[in-house]
Amino acid sequence: MSVDRSLPFATLFGLLVGCLAYQFLLSDWYPALAIAAVYAGAAYFYFAFDISVLETPVEFDARSDKIGYAIGLFGLSVGPLAIGEYADVQQPAAIGLFVWIFGMILFLLLVTTAAHHQDIP
Repeated sequence: MSVDRSLPFATLFGLLVGCLAYQFLLSDWYPALAIAAVYAGAAYFYFAFDISVLETPVEFDARSDKIGYAIGLFGLSVGPLAIGEYADVQQPAAIGLFVWIFGMILFLLLVTTAAHHQDIP
């Protein structure tokens, strides 16, 4: 998809996710806007470079590296819910935090994958 078309689609997708987060999870527009921005950025790279989320360049050969990666991913996946529980945040807000963290990780993976695709001749 061309850059001219991928930017409006990405913006629309980000706004959709942000509106859904605002409607069902968060009572403030400010964190919902942050969620919308992260998902719009991730969607832009997804549409502009035609890459898959599962096609990430993160590969480790050493066993200890794979275990460290798995432990880190586990921490990233349960961290927002644990912080929400610790801070006694309402359940929808804790899930909103999880949605934001997931979008942030998705954005970083897609940006890295897009950068690797540009390096390949």
